[in-house]
Amino acid sequence: MPSSKSRFMLLALALVAPFATLGDGRAEDAPLRIGVLNDQSGSTADVTGLGSVIAARLAIEDFGEKVLGRRIELLSADHQNKTDIAAAITRRWIDVENVSAIVDGGTSAAGLVIQDIVKEKEKIAMFSGPATSDLTGKACSPLGFHWTYDTYALANTLPRAMAKSGVDTWFFITSNYAFGHALERDATTAIERLGGKVLGRVRHPLGTADFSSFLLQAQGSGAKIIGLANSGDDSLNTIKQADEFGIVKGGQRLGGLLLLINTVHGLGLKASQGIVIAEAFYWDLDDETRRFSKRFEALAKKKPNMIQAGVYSAVTHYLKSVQKAGSIAGPVVSDTMRSLPVNDFMSKDVKIRKDGRVMRDMHLFQVKSPSESTGPWDYYQYLSTVRGEDAFSPIAESECTLLK
Repeated sequence: MPSSKSRFMLLALALVAPFATLGDGRAEDAPLRIGVLNDQSGSTADVTGLGSVIAARLAIEDFGEKVLGRRIELLSADHQNKTDIAAAITRRWIDVENVSAIVDGGTSAAGLVIQDIVKEKEKIAMFSGPATSDLTGKACSPLGFHWTYDTYALANTLPRAMAKSGVDTWFFITSNYAFGHALERDATTAIERLGGKVLGRVRHPLGTADFSSFLLQAQGSGAKIIGLANSGDDSLNTIKQADEFGIVKGGQRLGGLLLLINTVHGLGLKASQGIVIAEAFYWDLDDETRRFSKRFEALAKKKPNMIQAGVYSAVTHYLKSVQKAGSIAGPVVSDTMRSLPVNDFMSKDVKIRKDGRVMRDMHLFQVKSPSESTGPWDYYQYLSTVRGEDAFSPIAESECTLLK
């Protein structure tokens, strides 16, 4: 029987195989290989997963499937939200499969591990799924890019909106790993800066099914808003059980600090109506977002979320930069990526900061009621936009050595 590590490696290779080529696979072609590494079977699979693979495929297709005369090949694997599997796949891809760039990352814990390895190997990492602001903070890398959103932006944007309406006391239900900790930390900083208070917090394991004890503590705290510092199925289960407990009917509000459209779709508008959320993308913002989303939905059978849209954006910008640099060498491409503005259906002349932070705008939305929705996936009412310079962590507060 193979060792545990060997089984992980066999699993990674098995998952790579179906997505291994976008050409005829001949070694002499020296293809440029990009890997999508994320959760494809666990609690965050719906919000990253195969949707991110589809988004990357569309980006490669739109680029023409070649760059610098090389075929572009797409690899994909499931790290199952386990850092040891993420590390094993990353090293295998770089050392054996000659992968030049890894995109998405899935969860924050996996993203931090991937960041360390690609920095050591001088390859590129572009994170769309991981939320922790540490990726451009104390764990920043000259070869790493945080593409779509982060915990600071989510935590900074939503409390501002709540404070304006007099909601100033919070209780957190938090995923007990790097993402949840960072989101709770950044939100607490923003809340206290605005004069609010955090009355308490509870932390739960990833993939928890029963939130009743956590919700009872939140209910008993008397906080005006219960902040959900979790995501994916955990957010879905929290909101569903909060509805059963009558928390909103009792006068408290729910704040989805990372509540994606997939979760709203799974819950339905009756359970999720009225929740205010911050996102970097919504499929129905304009004609360009609608065109991309129509193509994505034809393949994925659902609308894209901001993570998946961010994967398309990241792969597109990476390929433009490889073309401009005339090289696939990580340090050379990294410098070129920072020098070029990001332009695509969700990004208009967006700058990339030296720490790898893509300084895109964040949008505030409110989930519609069933009577306000005009059809499938018509879930958000646009409220306002926060400029990237105001949404993300200022340079003066950064722990990134690249900014010093």
